[in-house]
Amino acid sequence: MAEPRALQHMRDRRSIALRDEISAILEGELGDPRIGLASVTEVQMGAGGKSATVFINVEGTEEEADETIAGLNAAVGYIRHQLILRLQLRRPPELHFHHDRGHSYGARVDQLLARVAKRRKKET
Repeated sequence: MAEPRALQHMRDRRSIALRDEISAILEGELGDPRIGLASVTEVQMGAGGKSATVFINVEGTEEEADETIAGLNAAVGYIRHQLILRLQLRRPPELHFHHDRGHSYGARVDQLLARVAKRRKKET
């Protein structure tokens, strides 16, 4: 069953606000040395708005990405508290951080396409 447009619009606006605020927090407020160069790519709200999946793009190796996600999971209480203060929420959503591998997959596809184009060029 489709949800009413107003609720979907409100959830989309809240997702954007969460993405912007979490990005600001990541830029300089977290002192955990495990958290590397990371950016928020997307926030997906759960159906009831009680949970949010935050996709994080991490520059570096897989181990650095895993450490960054672990650091963010350790700081989830601080991040939720900051969201209460900044967005004036009564109950911020439960945050679940996930490594967004879409950029690395895209780069790999680009590499493979370039390799195929190079082979075709040699054949002709």
